Amino acid sequence: MNKSELKPAVVFEQFAKINQIPRPSKREEKMIEYLKHFGESLGLETQVDEVGNVIIRKPATSGYEDCKTVILQSHMDMVCDCLPDVKIDFDRDPITAYVDGEWMRAKGTTLGADDGIGCAMEMAILESDDIEHGPIECVFTRDEETGLTGAMGMKSGFMTGDFLINLDSEDEGEIFVSCAGGRTTTARFDIVRNDAPADCFFIKGSVQGLVGGHSGDDINKKRANGLKIIARFVYQEMERYDDVHLVQLHGGSLHNAIPRGGYFVLAVPNAIKENIRADWNVFSAEVDEEFHVTDSNMAWGMCSSDPEPIIADEVARRFVYAIQAVDNGVYSVCQDEELGGMTETSSNLARIETNADTIDIVTSQRSNVMSNLDNMCNTVAAVFKLAGAKVTHSEGYPAWKMRAHSELQSIVKDTYRKLFQKDPVVRGIHAGLECGLFAERYPNLDMVSFGPTLRDVHTPDERLLIPTVQMVWDHLLLTLKSMPHQS
Repeated sequence: MNKSELKPAVVFEQFAKINQIPRPSKREEKMIEYLKHFGESLGLETQVDEVGNVIIRKPATSGYEDCKTVILQSHMDMVCDCLPDVKIDFDRDPITAYVDGEWMRAKGTTLGADDGIGCAMEMAILESDDIEHGPIECVFTRDEETGLTGAMGMKSGFMTGDFLINLDSEDEGEIFVSCAGGRTTTARFDIVRNDAPADCFFIKGSVQGLVGGHSGDDINKKRANGLKIIARFVYQEMERYDDVHLVQLHGGSLHNAIPRGGYFVLAVPNAIKENIRADWNVFSAEVDEEFHVTDSNMAWGMCSSDPEPIIADEVARRFVYAIQAVDNGVYSVCQDEELGGMTETSSNLARIETNADTIDIVTSQRSNVMSNLDNMCNTVAAVFKLAGAKVTHSEGYPAWKMRAHSELQSIVKDTYRKLFQKDPVVRGIHAGLECGLFAERYPNLDMVSFGPTLRDVHTPDERLLIPTVQMVWDHLLLTLKSMPHQS
């Protein structure tokens, strides 16, 4: 398959155009302007609200004027990440996509199909003159990935439709009717640095090449967390030798991504430096074996490092103990049979930055049950508070509870059966969708979420399964034709 064979062509043409436009989270100004010009150039009612969300309204086609209004919604921003050897300025440079068999990927960067492919579907419908549908509102929200800024800032009345189809899901054939709420818990250790003892050797250890992934959708896949791995080794050596001193511990990037690596710097007496190297060799082999299924390409490194002040031992040990102890991964699964044992509650150790006078830690918690979200946040906070850190929680975002007797859900399931002669899977997702916030402001809005198959989003391994785009497109168009009339 090559790019000229991509179907539906109208969707992939829009996606190619979108990927020429820089749209990092929180810096979507160029995309906002592009969407505004796009809607206005088609002669369609176009609005940009005060936080940067864009809505483009398209009237019904002939014969569908009295159908209920459907909102199609995607987020315009993308997670920007790249391989260490790739040079790219995400504020200026386009994304370079290519076809690899049945998959579309990007050259060393995130692809931006999360959620550029949803935006592309909306834009293809807006530009079409041969698709039958009732009144449509196409909504493009900003900064979904790092703060849900657009959905949080959207005021009631911006959208006026009866139904909402969110196009930000990642498994074709699955209809999502519930999502997790989430919150970020951060911890800060105030530190003092001292001169290293005489006769110290500075040694740096690193692990890279982990699979990582989305801290919601991939948290149940038992993948390695780079920060937990390096903290394990540092804890082990501090327990084994009294005179191991911490200098640095770094890793991770985004709050919603599982860390793909990390590194530490230790100051150790020259007399035991070879012991540290030997321990590292044993440790790395053991961890390779632990994660030989999920993370088979770990890259381990150890080398000398330049001398620098050490972190005072008492706070260094409290910090390392806390990282060793803090929960990471799945905490509980859903009890509702309808949701099939889906992950309910989890926590992700996302980022650690060691600075001159502080150590800053970012973790993220998710749950489809808000009381258990509170419990998970408190569990993480308690570990850091016991270690002497200052802890804060973000405001977070709410869960989206499954709606009983959903008219839209029935329509979407019926159209899927007609097209593919099988039932779709109806489930919840252990990730934040903007639907949770929409449900707060629009309590009567009937919503579902679906989309084509994506894998390893938020990483340079992000890829889009091309045949599923056509399947979702066909499903979406038949659903639009099947909207009920206004009562």
